[in-house]
Amino acid sequence: MPPKKAPAAPQSGKKTEQKKKEKIIEDKTFGLKNKKGAKQQKFIKNVIHQVKFGQQNPRLVAQAEGEKKTKKDDKKKELLELNDLFKPVVAAQKVSKGADPKSVVCAFYKQGQCTKGDKCKFSHDLSLERKCEKRSVYVDGRDEELEKDTMENWDEKKLEEVVNKKHGEAEKIKPKTQIVCKFFLEAIENNKYGWFWVCPGGGDMCMYRHALPPGFVLKKDKKKEEKDEEISLEDLIERERAGLGLNVTRITLESFLEWKKRKRQDRIVKLEEEMEKRKADFKAGKSLGISGREVFEFRPELINDDDEEADDTDYIFDKEDSDSETADDIKDIDLSRFVLKDVDETGITVASCERFSSYVISTEKDEEKLCVASGGEMENEDQSEEQQENDLENGFVDAVPVDENLFTGEDMDELEEELYTLDLEK
Repeated sequence: MPPKKAPAAPQSGKKTEQKKKEKIIEDKTFGLKNKKGAKQQKFIKNVIHQVKFGQQNPRLVAQAEGEKKTKKDDKKKELLELNDLFKPVVAAQKVSKGADPKSVVCAFYKQGQCTKGDKCKFSHDLSLERKCEKRSVYVDGRDEELEKDTMENWDEKKLEEVVNKKHGEAEKIKPKTQIVCKFFLEAIENNKYGWFWVCPGGGDMCMYRHALPPGFVLKKDKKKEEKDEEISLEDLIERERAGLGLNVTRITLESFLEWKKRKRQDRIVKLEEEMEKRKADFKAGKSLGISGREVFEFRPELINDDDEEADDTDYIFDKEDSDSETADDIKDIDLSRFVLKDVDETGITVASCERFSSYVISTEKDEEKLCVASGGEMENEDQSEEQQENDLENGFVDAVPVDENLFTGEDMDELEEELYTLDLEK
């Protein structure tokens, strides 16, 4: 296998290289920049040249820099020639008398040909064209001002001026009367009056005055004055207390309780009177405003009548509908068709009846089971026969009694002799 190539060093940018060169120049010329000697200055120039351009000839370097400058100048000249050849013809701008030339954008600046800069009398702000919109022949700018000038922003002087301008000439032609038009007053009270308001009573031909009489106060202004005159609750209480005088009863706990009791009794009497009045109205047939609870209070027998009217409802079952749903014929099972016969049991194994009996495992304690296994008796010896029969019916089976004398000492000796005499097969 060929040897692996060494990893390439990361390429440093121009800025990093330039910083490195500046650092080298600073290190080599440390402390020499401020010296005015010719030798020191010449040494500094040589160091800078060697670091920046290496071992190149300074004449060749100067020549290369001169060529670069000439190339840039040539490109600029070519661009100027192209602009002169293909530039559009721009007519001289004219501004009307009294107009500010700074409010008009320079036409040469739009084409990129204005060379005057800040000395140009026209504006170089292109956003002015967006701000200025062309006026429409079909729209009057004063209409928008009149629409914005609503009655909410007027004071009394402004309102008088508008009324005089709008209805001044018409008022001179009309017959003289001091009655103010009601539509005019309603429009002013409801803030509907304005430059475009037209009287519903005939417009300019309305015979009543469309002007407020001197000293007339609007309702909304009266309400504001009334609100200003309102006093606080504390001041009202103090004023009423001062008006009572000296010959009054002093409030104590006893007098307050008596007053409260009297008020409560008056309220109860008042409620009873109202109830009697309602009852009389109900008997007279005036059931308007009487609740359902009051109806049953006035006539409690309606509760029993409602229970008596609740009868059992018999629902009729239509057999024709049920027959139409089941299209198939249904046959009843006749038990007389089934006859008992003896079965031949030859070659058939029949299980005993005990097999089919179900045994239920009794949940007894282990101590009781040990007692039974060792031939003992249960703790409940006095169990009745009826209870035992119930246990048998429920599936509980009594434990089998164990004979303690089953294996005696003689029997054990005989078993040992038989074991010794037994021939073992290998």
